[in-house]
Amino acid sequence: MRAYLYLGIAIAAEVTGTTALKFSDGFTNAVPSAVVIAGYIGSFYFLSLTLQEFPIGLVYATWSAIGIVAAALLGVVLFDEPVDIAGLVGIALIIGGVICLNLFSDTYAPGH
Repeated sequence: MRAYLYLGIAIAAEVTGTTALKFSDGFTNAVPSAVVIAGYIGSFYFLSLTLQEFPIGLVYATWSAIGIVAAALLGVVLFDEPVDIAGLVGIALIIGGVICLNLFSDTYAPGH
């Protein structure tokens, strides 16, 4: 169960870092730039802890997919970025793929 907590922290740190990257203006703003660096370091640290228990394919797929979806949603909410039907379908497919890996795949089931 702890590995899921680590994965959640890794995802939150990566999404925070990515969001701060938008605010950093090409690393010209110090505070958002520091958040980017701290977010990515924290994300990879907790990702490494997750990999001690779960297979890399499952971890990376889950980490990246949830990060993609969260970043896309934050883009809409924080930066007024548009999303069209193709984008929504793509997001749904990403979510479906992660659910499939986590719930139905024997290859990537935790503990293998």
